[in-house]
Amino acid sequence: MGEVYRARDTRLDRDVAIKVLPTHLSRSPEFKQRFDREAKSISQLTHPHICTLFDVGHHDGTDFLVMELLEGETLAQRLTKGALPLDLVFRCGIEIALALDAAHRKGVVHRDLKPGNIMLTKSGAKLLDFGLAKSSGFIESDPSAVTISQPLTSKGMIVGTFQYMAPEQLEGVEADARTDIFAFGAVLYEMATGKRAFEGHSRASLIASIMSAQPQPISNVQPMTPLALDHLVKMCLAKDPDERIQTAHDVKIQLQWISGAGSQAGVPAPLITARKKREHFWMASSLMLLLASVVIAFLYVQRGVSGARRVWSVIAAPELTPLVASGDLAGPVVISPDGSTLAFVALEKSGQRLWVRSLDGPTARPLPGTDGATFPFWSGDSRSIGYFAREKLYTVSAAGGPAISICNAPGGRGGTWNRDGVILFSPEYRSGLFRVSATGGKPVQVTTMDETKHTSHRWPAFCQDGKHFLYLAVAHGAAQTESNAVYLGSLDGGEPKLVMHGSANAVQVSEYLLFPRENTLQAALFDVATARLLGDPIVVASEVMYDVSVWRSGFSVSTQGVLAFHSGTAGGEIQLIRRDRSGKELGKIGEPGNFGSLSISPDGKRVATDISGIETDIWIYDVARGAASRFTFGNGANVSPIWSPDGQSIAYASIYLARREAMHRVSRRPAIGGDEEVLYTSNEENWVTDWSPDGNYLLLSRGKFIGGNPCDIWVLPLLGDRVPFPIATTAFLESDAKFSPDGKWIAYQSDETGNNEVYIVPFTLPSSDPPAAKTPRGGRWQVSPRGGFKVKWRGDGKELFLVAKDTNLTAVEISISDNGPEIGAATPLFQVNQPAGIDPFDVSSDGQWFVENASNIKGSSPINLIVNWDAELKKR
Repeated sequence: MGEVYRARDTRLDRDVAIKVLPTHLSRSPEFKQRFDREAKSISQLTHPHICTLFDVGHHDGTDFLVMELLEGETLAQRLTKGALPLDLVFRCGIEIALALDAAHRKGVVHRDLKPGNIMLTKSGAKLLDFGLAKSSGFIESDPSAVTISQPLTSKGMIVGTFQYMAPEQLEGVEADARTDIFAFGAVLYEMATGKRAFEGHSRASLIASIMSAQPQPISNVQPMTPLALDHLVKMCLAKDPDERIQTAHDVKIQLQWISGAGSQAGVPAPLITARKKREHFWMASSLMLLLASVVIAFLYVQRGVSGARRVWSVIAAPELTPLVASGDLAGPVVISPDGSTLAFVALEKSGQRLWVRSLDGPTARPLPGTDGATFPFWSGDSRSIGYFAREKLYTVSAAGGPAISICNAPGGRGGTWNRDGVILFSPEYRSGLFRVSATGGKPVQVTTMDETKHTSHRWPAFCQDGKHFLYLAVAHGAAQTESNAVYLGSLDGGEPKLVMHGSANAVQVSEYLLFPRENTLQAALFDVATARLLGDPIVVASEVMYDVSVWRSGFSVSTQGVLAFHSGTAGGEIQLIRRDRSGKELGKIGEPGNFGSLSISPDGKRVATDISGIETDIWIYDVARGAASRFTFGNGANVSPIWSPDGQSIAYASIYLARREAMHRVSRRPAIGGDEEVLYTSNEENWVTDWSPDGNYLLLSRGKFIGGNPCDIWVLPLLGDRVPFPIATTAFLESDAKFSPDGKWIAYQSDETGNNEVYIVPFTLPSSDPPAAKTPRGGRWQVSPRGGFKVKWRGDGKELFLVAKDTNLTAVEISISDNGPEIGAATPLFQVNQPAGIDPFDVSSDGQWFVENASNIKGSSPINLIVNWDAELKKR
């Protein structure tokens, strides 16, 4: 589509490359638009392994790009000499993965990754030619966004180079980042073997090969190749995009690990054979045989069989939908330390709660009083279960009984419970770890984050001595994920020790450490005293569910040699659904995703929401069409969008790492796109919850949600010096405040009674300097009859909507008089899902329809059990 010339930049005295669109092509709107798209795509990408764009121009009818001049040869030219040495395969592969990851994080999919578009230079591999690049996942409506606002190809048209195209490209399906992963797998294969992964005598036979054939294993062509590289390339070349490695970042991590392990990095052949046999066996087995195998497995455990062979079983739960989905919904199945009982969260018609299933019984049973449970974990004696719900940490007996509230823990990120009655937990997603007695009390901080590297400590797991513990330290935002790692800490204090770099939880059992790499679970000998792995890891199980949005793998292991895990891909995404007051579905909005806060525009035509993943950003959905456009672009996690009263702007909060600590800012941008205006910056956490009707104030939830440092309600003036002042700053948790339509009242939730309740207070401005308000001034009226949270006003102020304790969306009549608010009847409308950490609903101005964050669980995910999972390790 272009011609490239070597040229001299006389202003900066440097050689450059100039790419021009020839005149005869300039007459073609499609080629012209592709040329413009390449310029816009590359201009967003600044990375040492992506060709740099210096300038864009138009002269005498000719469009041109001024680009970095690369000295070297293309990978395609190098491959004419044969396969690359292994060290060069890994080095170039890692550099290409870094470049792809940078592009994907900016929402750019290359769509034409091939050896001819990779340059090998003295400074490393360089990715170039984004002429076919496009936005990943969504069509941008903002003309200033990364890529074009309209697709250049009609539905079903194939673009790219055939030998490296993914099956979905050949079918004309919309390309996303996983399409580049397939092409990357084909490039890795060719680098390692000198042969193309897919060949054909004609275009038709080549397409058939890509759609149905598997390339010859790399190790068959190059016997000294690590088997793990074979496995990685195979995962990249999976026909189904959902079965592929999902991100270039994870490919890079795998390449680094394989490179470090050398030829010893392999998937043992006996396990591969055994896995294939098991797959055929389970495909042919009935549910009754599977349940029978569970009983056999249980007997193995109870009899303490020594040196027994591995027994693999699968439990289906047709009567339930286990909520093992991604994000904050629930978390994976957990097996008791004695290996006798499973615990998991399941979704029913009445909501989600905790269930248990004994391995010597055929059915599961619910634990009453555990509504809204998430991320369960067992006590060391296998008698009780800890979990998070309603912004608190709870415990409950596995035999049944009342749930006991231990302490505040909104958005908890995992817990662990030793035999001495100590619970170690992550109270929220931006915190170190805390310890608390299983009988209750004030949490005490155990780990302190290095805020130059991390923003969260999570998924703690006690080692078998009950004193040491493993945990995952992660950084939110693309720029910091390199620092993600597993550490070993101790209740006795001392500096935590680095165990390994990675982005998932790890568990110690017996003398082994179990840890995932993507969807593969591995184990290696582990020395707790030195926090070191001893020897090479071995693959324990494949297709183990991994949830990238919370950095958690879906496995659990008992001390008796029983491994439990969910297989497949983390589902559990949220579907935005429009409903009327009866709960009837009026239509879906867009595709499922990991949505957080919801904000309907004043005219009811658009919904702003934050979507979490490796990065968290704000998107705007068209309610009628379901089309989405990206509103923010990285630079930290961007959350809690709120529309301005006139619908022209959106205010939101951002969390990012500065040099010394995590910083928080409140910003606003025009809804159609434009420059961000930073309104307020602080080292305290702030979430935007509402915008006053006159446009002059923002309501903030401010604080860290943990004991001794609760969340409070503040007001940020948008005029003058913008100094926030408090509305309520008690020892309790106040949050989610909303202005009344006339701007005279504020509704909010508080847990001061022990339950979340909704209250109304007058909005009063400070008389002079902002006071240190303890409680709202001017009286207070309770709205919720018996528990409630997530409050919203109707546009005329005559109704308040809230989620009741029973998770019913409830309408409460409100009448404002000179004597204050009069609270009327409370009418349940319909039940909503209330996973921790997400906004369950928003309501239209007229109060006649709602947008719900509804769980999108299409079916139960099988629970896999492996008894004597370590048999292969013991043989060694």
